[in-house]
Amino acid sequence: MKIIVITLPVFIPDEAGKITTFLQERGMDLVHIRKPSAAIADVEHLISQIPPQLYSRLVLHDHFSLAQKYHLHGVHLNSRNPQPPLGWQGSISRSCHSLEEVEEWKPRMSYVSLSPIFDSISKQGYKSAFTERQLARALERGTIDSKVYALGGITFSRLAEVREMGFGGAMILGDAWKNEE
Repeated sequence: MKIIVITLPVFIPDEAGKITTFLQERGMDLVHIRKPSAAIADVEHLISQIPPQLYSRLVLHDHFSLAQKYHLHGVHLNSRNPQPPLGWQGSISRSCHSLEEVEEWKPRMSYVSLSPIFDSISKQGYKSAFTERQLARALERGTIDSKVYALGGITFSRLAEVREMGFGGAMILGDAWKNEE
């Protein structure tokens, strides 16, 4: 099972060092850099502080031209950036908030996230959208498989539970940065 950390939407002190630690020492597979309001220069500054040998494990949610410039692992599509850059050859992922969206987007993406699986840690009032039964049926139908990653309320202590639910990975936001806000 792959484990991905998503950055906070704001910059924090020594963020590049923390990203490096997640990838080199804590065994995370990827880090998604998600800074929806950040200027391109600020995102580029963050990337430039991360060791270049880790660029192949970074995914951008914004400023996709930087993914091309630095040969990053991937881009993550969203409402601000619904298309990958022209000629993009890397990984492409997308967030989904329903099982129907997973069925629509999974065939065209390297992987998709489904959320919220549990009550969110980082977004107040963002409650789990799925029952255990719905998720079990989705697994039986093949909707949930190795290309679908759980998001929303995922903690490091819940990774075994997420694996048992049949997800191919987990995306962690709030639990990864809980002491940084």
